[in-house]
Amino acid sequence: MSGTNSPEAVKKLLENMQSDLRALSLECRKKFPPVKEAAESGIIKVKTIAARNTEILAALKENSSEVVQPFLMGCGTKEPKITQLCLAAIQRLMSHEVVSETAAGNIINMLWQLMENSLEELKLLQTVLVLLTTSTVVHDEALSKAIVLCFRLHFTKDNITNNTAAATVRQVVTVVFERMVAEDERHRDIVEQPVLVQANSNRRSVSTLRPCAKDAYMLFQDLCQLVNADAPYWLVGMTEMTRTFGLELLESVLNDFPQVFLQHQEFSFLLKERVCPLVIKLFSPNIKFRQGSSASSSPAPVEKPYFPICMRLLRVVSVLIKQFYSLLVTECEIFLSLLVKFLDADKPQWLRAVAVESIHRLCVQPQLLRSFCQSYDMKQHSTKVFRDIVNALGSFIQSLFLVPPTGNTAAANQAGNNNVGGPVSAPASTGMLGIGGGVTLLPAFEYRGTWIPILTITVQGSAKATYLEMLDKVEPPTIPEGYAMSVAFHCLLDLVRGITSMIEGELGEVETECQTTTEAASSPTQSSEQQELQSTSDQLDTEIVSRAVWEEMVNACWCGLLAALSLLLDASTDEAATENILKAELTMAALCGRLGLVTSRDAFITAICKGSLPPHYALTVLNATTAATLSSKSYSIQGQSVMMISPSSESHQQVVAVGQPLAVQPQGTVMLTSKNIQCMRTLLNLAHCHGAVLGTSWQLVLATLQHLVWILGLKPSSGGALKPGRAVEGPSTVLTTAVMTDLPVISNILSRLFESSQYLDDVSLHHLINALCSLSLEAMDMAYGNNKEPSLFAVAKLLETGLVNMHRIEILWRPLTGHLLEKVCQHPNSRMREWGAEALTSLIKAGLTFNHDPPLSQNQRLQLLLLNPLKEMSSINHPDIRLKQLECVLQILQSQGDSLGPGWPLALGVMGAIRNDQGESLIRTAFQCLQLVVTDFLPTMPCTCLQIVVDVAGSFGLHNQELNISLTSIGLLWNISDYFFQRGEIIEKELNKEEAAQQKQAEEKGVVLNRPFHPAPPFDCLWLCLYAKLGELCVDPRPAVRKSAGQTLFSTIGAHGTLLQHSTWHTVIWKVLFHLLDRVRESSTTADKEKIESGGGNILIHHSRDTAEKQWAETWVLTLAGVARIFNTRRYLLQPLGDFSRAWDVLLDHIQSAALSKNNEVSLAALKSFQEILQIVSPVRDSDKPETPPAVNVPVPVLIGSISGPGLSRPFVRTDSIGERLGRYSSSEPPIVTDELEDLNLWWAAWNTWYRIGSESTKPPITFDKLTFIPSQPFLTALIQIFPALYQHIKTGFNMDDLQKLGVILHSAVSVPISSDASPFILPSYTEAVLTSLQEAVLTALDVLQKAICIGPENMQIMYPAIFDQLLAFVEFSCKPPQYGQLETKHIANAKYNQIQLFAPAEWVALNYVPFAERSLEVVVDLYQKTACHKAVVNEKVLQNIIKTLRVPLSLKYSCPSESTWKLAVSSLLKVLSIGLPVARQHASSGKFDSMWPELASTFEDFLFTKSIPPDNLSIQEFQRNESIDVEVVQLISTEILPYANFIPKEFVGQIMTMLNKGSIHSQSSSFTEAEIDIRLREEFSKMCFETLLQFSFSNKVTTPQEGYISRMALSVLLKRSQDVLHRYIEDERLSGKCPLPRQQVTEIIFVLKAVSTLIDSLKKTQPENVDGNTWAQVIALYPTLVECITCSSSEVCSALKEALVPFKDFMQPPASKVQNGES
Repeated sequence: MSGTNSPEAVKKLLENMQSDLRALSLECRKKFPPVKEAAESGIIKVKTIAARNTEILAALKENSSEVVQPFLMGCGTKEPKITQLCLAAIQRLMSHEVVSETAAGNIINMLWQLMENSLEELKLLQTVLVLLTTSTVVHDEALSKAIVLCFRLHFTKDNITNNTAAATVRQVVTVVFERMVAEDERHRDIVEQPVLVQANSNRRSVSTLRPCAKDAYMLFQDLCQLVNADAPYWLVGMTEMTRTFGLELLESVLNDFPQVFLQHQEFSFLLKERVCPLVIKLFSPNIKFRQGSSASSSPAPVEKPYFPICMRLLRVVSVLIKQFYSLLVTECEIFLSLLVKFLDADKPQWLRAVAVESIHRLCVQPQLLRSFCQSYDMKQHSTKVFRDIVNALGSFIQSLFLVPPTGNTAAANQAGNNNVGGPVSAPASTGMLGIGGGVTLLPAFEYRGTWIPILTITVQGSAKATYLEMLDKVEPPTIPEGYAMSVAFHCLLDLVRGITSMIEGELGEVETECQTTTEAASSPTQSSEQQELQSTSDQLDTEIVSRAVWEEMVNACWCGLLAALSLLLDASTDEAATENILKAELTMAALCGRLGLVTSRDAFITAICKGSLPPHYALTVLNATTAATLSSKSYSIQGQSVMMISPSSESHQQVVAVGQPLAVQPQGTVMLTSKNIQCMRTLLNLAHCHGAVLGTSWQLVLATLQHLVWILGLKPSSGGALKPGRAVEGPSTVLTTAVMTDLPVISNILSRLFESSQYLDDVSLHHLINALCSLSLEAMDMAYGNNKEPSLFAVAKLLETGLVNMHRIEILWRPLTGHLLEKVCQHPNSRMREWGAEALTSLIKAGLTFNHDPPLSQNQRLQLLLLNPLKEMSSINHPDIRLKQLECVLQILQSQGDSLGPGWPLALGVMGAIRNDQGESLIRTAFQCLQLVVTDFLPTMPCTCLQIVVDVAGSFGLHNQELNISLTSIGLLWNISDYFFQRGEIIEKELNKEEAAQQKQAEEKGVVLNRPFHPAPPFDCLWLCLYAKLGELCVDPRPAVRKSAGQTLFSTIGAHGTLLQHSTWHTVIWKVLFHLLDRVRESSTTADKEKIESGGGNILIHHSRDTAEKQWAETWVLTLAGVARIFNTRRYLLQPLGDFSRAWDVLLDHIQSAALSKNNEVSLAALKSFQEILQIVSPVRDSDKPETPPAVNVPVPVLIGSISGPGLSRPFVRTDSIGERLGRYSSSEPPIVTDELEDLNLWWAAWNTWYRIGSESTKPPITFDKLTFIPSQPFLTALIQIFPALYQHIKTGFNMDDLQKLGVILHSAVSVPISSDASPFILPSYTEAVLTSLQEAVLTALDVLQKAICIGPENMQIMYPAIFDQLLAFVEFSCKPPQYGQLETKHIANAKYNQIQLFAPAEWVALNYVPFAERSLEVVVDLYQKTACHKAVVNEKVLQNIIKTLRVPLSLKYSCPSESTWKLAVSSLLKVLSIGLPVARQHASSGKFDSMWPELASTFEDFLFTKSIPPDNLSIQEFQRNESIDVEVVQLISTEILPYANFIPKEFVGQIMTMLNKGSIHSQSSSFTEAEIDIRLREEFSKMCFETLLQFSFSNKVTTPQEGYISRMALSVLLKRSQDVLHRYIEDERLSGKCPLPRQQVTEIIFVLKAVSTLIDSLKKTQPENVDGNTWAQVIALYPTLVECITCSSSEVCSALKEALVPFKDFMQPPASKVQNGES
C-alpha cells in the first residue's frame, strides 16, 4: 500500500476523484438533478480538504461519508451506466483506504439495495471484495450484511454471477479469518488471563473475543448452522443455501486456519460441539445404505448417499483428522471407523473410491498414523483403529479380486471361461487384450481370472486424489477399472514406507544417543540394562515408550499388510509392481527384525520365500510357519484364508527356468518364473543387508534359497561356493538365456552373502549356523532311502561360513562340527556324507594352519578343540568318512607331527578307533599312520602317550580283516617293548614326574587317581599294559595271531620280566596270566566244532586243525604250558609273594578245566603241565619206583613219555641260578626258597585236583549223540600214571575215603570205551590176551597201594577189603563189560570188520575186558592166598564177595564172552575155597560166614546146572573135558564139604543134596543131534552125582535121623517123578498115532529111563541096610509102567527101555511063603 501514500499517488487520487464527480454530474444532469448537485458540492469538498490538510488521506477518511455520498446517490438511480461509474469510484476510494466505518456501512446498505434489484451483480461482488480486503473497517452487522449479500448473489439465475459470487464468498470468508490471525499477531505479546468458557454458555456469549475474532466466530458458527439447515444467528437475511457449498467453506476454513481453532477455546468448542456432530449426522445415509438392497423392503425409505455431499464430508473429515486430531480424539475414532466402513464391498463403487483416497491421505502421514496407534490401538477398551485401517485395505483389495466391480455391470455378466461358477470380472476395456491371453501389455494384477489394471495415479509418497477433487460433479462419477485397486496398492506402499522410515529414523537416533550397540532384536528391558550406565532415566523412559509404540504399530499392521501384499504379489504381473511389493515386504521384515518381533518378521520372510518358489511348492518349513503364524491371530481378516490357498495366476508370467523340485520323491519338474527369480533376489538382498536381524528366520531364508539353488541346478564346488553344475539330473533342468546370465550373479551374491557373515555379531552368527544346520537336517531327511543327488547347499555353506569366520572359530566350532559330525557324516547317502567329511576335514586342516592369536602352540585348549571333531569322526561307521578322517590324520602327521604335543592322544585315538568291520583299505591306511608313529615319533611324543600307542598297536592286532596287519602289529608291540627296554630310565623318570603331578591334582580335587593297574609304579604299568594287550591278542579268533601273540607274550615276560618290581609280579600273575587263562578257557570251551573247509585262499588245513575248536585247543595248550613254565622257572619269585597257595589253587583249577575239556589234545597237555608243576620229574629211589609197564603204542607218546619209564629218574635242573636273580632285590632278608613242594597242603590240593579231574573226566555223560566227548585212552593212562607218584607224597594221610575216591576213578577210567577209529592202535587183536596200557596202569596203581598196605601200619590193613572189592569189580567185567552211561558200544569183535563210513555217528568200541578181568582175578587169588586170615578180610566177608563175583561167569558158562573166563573162574573158585573153607569152618561159631553158604550153594547150582547152551561147534572132546570140570566140582563137594556136614548149616547140606539129586536125572541139554545123544547126556556127571548122593544118602555115617530123612525124601521124589513122566509118555504116544512125538518129550523119557537104570545100579551097590524098604517098593512099582512102554515106536526110547528093564532081573525071585512066623 506504500504506493498509495506517495504524494504523486495522492495527487493522482484527488484528480481521479474530481474527474469521477464531474463525470457523475454530467451523467445525471438531465435525469437526476439532485445527484448532479451532490456531485458538484463533492468536488468543492474534495478541493477544500486537499487545500486545508497536509495529511490529505486521513482527512479524506474522516470526511469519507460526505465524500462517498454523491456516489451512493448515483447508485440509487439504478441506471447501469451511472451505477458502474459510481461503483468504480467507490472502489478507488476503498483501494486507498479512505473509507471510514460509517461510510462503509452506507456503502454496504447501498450495495444490498442494488443486489435486491439484481443490478450490476458482478460489480457488486467486486466492490464488496475490495471493501473487505483493503481495510478492516467493516465489522459485525455490516460485515455480516456484506457476506449475506455475496451468498445471495451466489444463488441467482446467472451462472457467471453464481460462480463469481461463490469465489467471492470464499475469499470473504478467508479475509475474515485472516483479519483474526492478524489481530492475534498484534496482541501476541500482551499476555491475557484466559477466561474459561463454560461448556453450556450461550452461543453468542463471545465477549471474551476481540472484534475480528468475534466476526470469525459468528461467521463459522453460522456456516455450521446453515449446513445443518438451521437458521443463522448472525448472517441475517440469508434466503437459501446449499450444503455442498457450506461444506466447502467449512473445509477451506479448517484447512487454511487451523491455528485459530487450536489457539482459541471458543473455536475448539465449535469444532467439537458443532462441526463433528454435523459431519456424523450427514454421514448417516452413507452408513445405512447397502448397495443392492431394494428400497421397498425397508419400512422407511433409506436416503441414498449423495456423491457431492459425501465427497465433501470426506474432505472435511480428512482436514479434521489431519489438523485437529489432538483436539478430537474421540470424534476422529468415529470418523476413522466410518472410513473403514465405507470400504465395504456393499457400498457404492464411488464411495469406496473416495474412501480409499481419503485413507491414502492418512497413509502418507506416518506421524499421524503413529498418533492413531498411541491413542487407540494402545489404549484398553478402544477400537484398534490403526489395525482396522490396514486390515480394511487388505479386505478391500481382496474384495476387488473376488467381487466384480458394480461400476460396469455389463462386464460383470460375462462368464469367465477359466473359472467355472465363480463371479469373474472381465472388464470391457480389456477386450482387445483377451482374458486368458499370453503376456499382457498393461501392468496389471490378475488373480483367479479377475484382471485389474494398475493405473499410475500419484507420485510416490504424496496423496493426490482424483475424486475428492471433483467438486463440480453432482452425479457420482464412473470409476475406471483398477483405480481403487491402484490407490489401495499405493496406500499400502506408502504406509510401509512411512512407518519404516519413521521408526528406523527414531531407532537410529535412540541408538546413537545411547552409544550402545544392543541388537535391535533384544527386548527393551534387556537393552535398558545395558544402557543404564550411559543414559539418564528419562531418556530411557522415552525410549521404552517409543519402543512400545513402534512395536504396537508393527503388531497392529503386519497381519493385514502381509495378507494384502502376499495376495498382490501373487496377482502382480508387472515387474515394477512386484518390485514395490517385495520392497515393502523386505522393509517390513527388516523392521520387525530390528524390533525383535519374531512372528511378524518370519511371516514376511515366509511370504517372500513363497514368492520365490513355484506355486504349491511343498516346502514344509514355509507352510508350517505361515499356518501357525496366521491362524494364531484371533483377529485374522477374511484375506488370510485366500492367501493360504492362493492358486497363483501364473498364466501371465514368463517362465524362465524348469527344474526338479528338491523333494523325497521325484515329482516331475517345476517351473520358475521371472517373478520367482525377482523374489529370490529380494531374499538374497534381505539376507545380505539385514542378516543381523534375521535370527531364527535364517532358517526360512536358507531353506528357500536351498530349494531355488537346487531347482536352478547350482552345485557346490571346493570351498563351498555354488557354481552352475553340469546337467547332473539329466535333461529335466531347462534354463532360458535370461536366467543363464543371472546364474553367475546369483551364485556370486550367494557367496558374498556367506562371506559377509564375518561381519555379523556372535548371536546372529549362531542363528545363521543353526539355520544352516536345521536346513541340512531337512536335506538329509530327503536324501534318506534313495540314491538321488542330495542337496548339498547347507553343508557347502556351513563350510564357507566356517572358513570366513576362522578368526573367531571357537564360538561356532561346536555347533558347526557337531552338526557335520553327528548328522551329515553319518548319512546313508554317500554324496551327502562325502561332502560332510570334506567340509569337516577342510575346517580342521584350515583351523590348524590358520594363524591364530595367540598361536596354537600357546593355546592348547584351542588345539584340542580343533582336533576333537577328528576324534569324534571315529564314532561313524561309514568307511568313506573314516578314509577321509585317516587321510586328514596322515596329512596332519606329515605336516605337524612334531608340534602335536597334547594332540597326540587324539591323533592316536583316531587310528585306534578303526574297527574290524571297516574294510581292508581303511585298516591299511590307519596302520600306515601307526607304523609312521612307531618308527618316527615315539621319542617326540609325551611318555604318557606311550600307553596309547600300545593300546592302538594292540587294537590293530585284533583286526581280522588282514592277517598280515595283525601279525605285523604284534611285531610292532615287540619293537615297542624293545624301545621301553632301551629307554627305560628316561621313560621311568618322566612317567614318575607326571604321576606325581597327577597325584597332586587328584588330592587337591579330593578324588582318587584312577589308572589301570594303579598301585604299580607307572613304568611297570606301561609294561602291564603291553602284557595285557598281548594277552588280548592271545585270545584273538585267528589261530596264527594267537600263536604269534602267545609266543611274544611269554618271550617278553621271559626277556624283560626282570625289569618289573617284585610286587608287580603279583599283578602279572593275577591280572595278566590268569586272566589270559580264563579267557582262553572260556573261548576254547565255547569254540565252534564245525569243520573249516580251507583257511582262506588255497591253504589246506591239516585235519588236526580243521575246526575252530581244534585251533583253540592249540592255543590253550600253548598258554597253559607257558604259564606252567613261568610258575616253574620263576617259582623263587612267586613263592614269597604271600598268596602263592591261592595262585597254586587257581593254576590247578585251570589244569583241571583243561584236563576236563572235551578235547584230547588239551586234556593230555594239561596233564603234562600238571606233571611239570608237580615236578614229578624229581628223582625217586629205585626201590620205590612203581613197576610201570612199558608204554603202549599211543598216537601222542611224547607227552606220556615224561611220566612213564625212564623219564621218572631224570633229575630236575633249574635253568637260571636263583642267587643271581635274587641279587636284584636287595630286600632285608632273602625270600625263602622251597625247592620241592614240601608243603603238604599243596600236595593235597594237587590230589584234590587229580581226583576232580579223574572223577569228572570219567563220569559218563547223561545223553549221547555223535558229538559226545569221551576221553581218550592216552589221557586216561596218563591220568592214572600220575597217581603212584602223587601217592608217595600223600600216603601218610591217605585214608579209606581217599581210597574209595580212587576206586571210583579207576573203575570209571577202565569203563571208558574207545572210538572205533582209534581201536586198531589201542586194542590188541582179538586173539591175543593182552592188557591195554590203561589197564596196566590201573593194576599198577592198585599194586602200589596193596604193597603200601602190606608194609604199612596196622590201621592201613582195613583197606584190604576195599582193594578186593575194586579187583572183584574188575573181574565182573569179564562177563558184563562195564556200561559207560547209556552209550551203546559195539562188541569189540565187530569193530574190525566195519570200517566207519564218513559222517556216520562215531561208533564206540568196548574194550576187550577179558584179559583184564582175568588178570584181576589172578591178582585176587594171589592176594587172598596172602590175606585170607586177616581180620579185616574175615570181617568184611571177602570170601563171600569172591564167590558172589565168580558166580556170574560160572552161571553164564558157555555164554561167557570168552570160555577161558569160566574155566579160570572154576579153577580160581577151587583154589579160593581150598584156602577159604577151612577158615570158614574155623569161624563157624562166630557166624561171620553164615551168609556165605547159601551164596556158595547158589554158585554150585548155577554152574552145574547152567542155563546156557553149549555152542554148536563144540567138539566131543571139548564136551568131555568140560564134563570132567563138573565132575571135579562134585568131587570138591564130596571131599571138602559133605564130610564136615556137622560144621556146616543144615539148609546148605539140604541144598547140596537136592542138587546132587537133580544132577542124577535132570542134566539134560536140549540141543543135541541124535548122533551125539549118548555123549551129551553127561553120564559121567550123573553117575558121579548119583554116587555121591547115594553114598551120603545111605551112608552108615548118618548122625541124625534128619539127614537120612533128607536122602530118603530125595529118592522118593526122584522115583515119583520118573513114574509121572512115563505115564504121560504112554498116554501121549497112544493118542498121537502115527505122528512122532516132540523131540523134547522123547529126550525126557530117554533121560528118565537112563536115570532108572542108574538108580537101580546105585541101589545095588549100597549096603542093603541103608536102603529103605519103601524105596524098593517104589522101584518095583515102576516095572509095569516100563512094560507098557514097549509098544512105543521110537527106536531111541526102545533101546533106553531095554537098558532100564534089564536090571529088574535081580528082583525076579520066587515069591516067599505067605506065612512066616505067623505073619503074612
